[in-house]
Amino acid sequence: MRLHIRHHTQYRYHSPVVSSHHIAILHPRDAAGQRIVSHRLTVDPTPAYQTQEVDVYGNRRTLFAIDRPHTALEVVAESVVDTQAPEQPQTDEPWEQVRDRLRYRAGAPYRPEAEFVYASPHIPREALVDTDLIAYARASFPPGGGWLAGCRDLTARLHADLAYAPASTEVHTPLLAAFRQRRGVCQDFAHVLIAALRALGLPARYVSGYLLTQPPPGQPRLVGADASHAWVGVPWGERWFDLDPTNRRWGCDRPDEGYVTVATGRDYGDVSPLRGVIQGGGAHALRVAVTVAPPQEWAALDWAAPGAG
Repeated sequence: MRLHIRHHTQYRYHSPVVSSHHIAILHPRDAAGQRIVSHRLTVDPTPAYQTQEVDVYGNRRTLFAIDRPHTALEVVAESVVDTQAPEQPQTDEPWEQVRDRLRYRAGAPYRPEAEFVYASPHIPREALVDTDLIAYARASFPPGGGWLAGCRDLTARLHADLAYAPASTEVHTPLLAAFRQRRGVCQDFAHVLIAALRALGLPARYVSGYLLTQPPPGQPRLVGADASHAWVGVPWGERWFDLDPTNRRWGCDRPDEGYVTVATGRDYGDVSPLRGVIQGGGAHALRVAVTVAPPQEWAALDWAAPGAG
């Protein structure tokens, strides 16, 4: 499947920003099951400095700096990506083997997936020792049960037990708050699933990207009506098995072919699409518009419509 993606971020500042330094993680990742056809990042005002690097998790990051006063910042990432339908594994292993393989042992060889067993800024230790969350997770992992079978079961239960509720949380809402109130957005669903797995000593990473959504029946696809999405990856052999608790989907390398992976990390903090430090500016207003569409629908989009990204 070929997908066109436009991610438009706009900041309006109440007073001039004298200078700013930013990191953008908006370049789709080179990953199994997806091929980057093209990518372009446009920044206004034009940066005085701009470069690209790859971080420790393999994500492409663009660093840029603006050294003159400005009252607005616009960052537009445009990508075309080919994706493949995922495989569904036919084999499994006891979940205890996965846990025991990644337990710390002095002198044991380094395993990259062990990075995703421990606490991280958005998934703190207090969540990993929470008795309610541990009990919830254990229900999906009986003794001798399958690793992927347990992950699928836990994903399905979270999908059933948590309500997707836009604006019910914000980026810094603790994951335990979302778990206890049984509602949140995709970031919360992902953080809760990751924490539940790590609470049992099991590895799980945060995945950010995009999802092709469908407009209501009889309605056209609208510019800017989509959003960034988040899901979870767990190791399976030399590959990753991805799980989306928000939509109850899963598969090898991606939940299905409508997903585009941008970045992976321990939690949201490692993959934030745009962050930075500014001098001046005061209060600000933020607007984000994301559009994802296949080629035939992309060509028909009305980019001049009011509110179009």
